[in-house]
Amino acid sequence: MAKKIGIDLGTTNTVVFVPKKGIILNEPSVVAISVLDNKILAVGNEAKEMIGRTPDSIIVSRPLVDGAIADYRVTGAMLKYFIRKGAGVFDFFKPEVLISVPAGITSTEKRAVIESTLDAGAKAVYLVKEPVLAAIGAKIPINNPVGSMILNIGGGTTELAVVSLGGIVSWSSVRIGGNKLDAAIVDYTKKKHGLAIGERTAEIIKINIGSAVKQAAEEKISVRGRDLATGLPKTVEITSNEITEALGEHLREIIQIIKSVLEVTPPELCSDIMDRGIVISGGGALLRNIDQLITKVTGVPARIADDPLFCVARGTGIVLENLDVYKKNVIAKR
Repeated sequence: MAKKIGIDLGTTNTVVFVPKKGIILNEPSVVAISVLDNKILAVGNEAKEMIGRTPDSIIVSRPLVDGAIADYRVTGAMLKYFIRKGAGVFDFFKPEVLISVPAGITSTEKRAVIESTLDAGAKAVYLVKEPVLAAIGAKIPINNPVGSMILNIGGGTTELAVVSLGGIVSWSSVRIGGNKLDAAIVDYTKKKHGLAIGERTAEIIKINIGSAVKQAAEEKISVRGRDLATGLPKTVEITSNEITEALGEHLREIIQIIKSVLEVTPPELCSDIMDRGIVISGGGALLRNIDQLITKVTGVPARIADDPLFCVARGTGIVLENLDVYKKNVIAKR
C-alpha cells in the first residue's frame, strides 16, 4: 500500500512525480521565513512571489546551493511540504521517496538528504544520481552495451555523464547553471548600461531573447531598472547578441567539461557518442541554440531531449516503477 513519490530536488525548482499520475508539482525551491519567531511562512510559488519585496522581518531563502543542502532545517520544511503534496490527503501510509542527487555528491551531503527526507515523513529513501535519471527520462536505453552522453543543465549545476551498461563510465560537473547565467546578465547590464536589475528580470530577458550563439536578426527587449548614476528608474533596450556576449564565459566552461569528459572516455564509447550525439536536458536546454553551439565547438552532434525540463522527474518515476531493473544505480536507506 506504500505510496511512491519521485522528487527532482533542484537548486531553482523542485518537481514532484507520482507514478501513474505523472508530474503533479513544479514549484520553486524557495522558502520564506519569519525572522521574529523562525517560523516557515511560505514554500514554493508563494515564497518566490516575495523575492525582492520583503520587509526586514521576513527572509526569503533558497535552502539548496549548487545542488547541495545549505540549510538543513529549511530543506526539511520544504521537503515536508512537497511530500505532503505528493502523498495527497490520504497519507496514512508513509511514502517511499526517490530523490535526485548530483553525481559528485559527498557522503555527508548524501546523509543530509536522507535524514531530511526521513524527518519529512518518508518511510524509505532512495537516491539516484541526476545524470542517470536525466538519461532514463530522456528515453536513453542506459542498460544497453552502448555509450550515451547526457548533459543536464540545471539551476545550480551542469552535469555531464557517459552511461553504458546501466552505470556511469565517466562524468564531470561544474557549478554553473541557470542561476549563474541570470547573474551574468545582471552584471553585464550593470557594466554596459549602468542599470541595476533583479535576478527575476534577468531570467525574463534570458527566456525571451537569450541565445547561445549570435544571430543575424537580432531581437530586442525593453528592460526597466534603477539607473546607477541617478538612482532613478530607467528603461533601456537590450539585444539578443548582448545576452550571448554576457553568457559567453559560462557557456565556454560548460563546453570545457564536455571536452574533458570526451578525453577520458574509452574510444569504443566515443565512437558510439559520435553516432548517437549528446542529449541535452534540464532547464538550460531551453536556452536557444545551445545545441548548435555544442555541435559547432565540439564537432559532436547535439540534440535537445523531449520536454527537457522534466527529464529528471520522469526518470524518478520510471526508476520507482522498476526498482529491480535499476537497482545498481539506487542508493537505498530505510
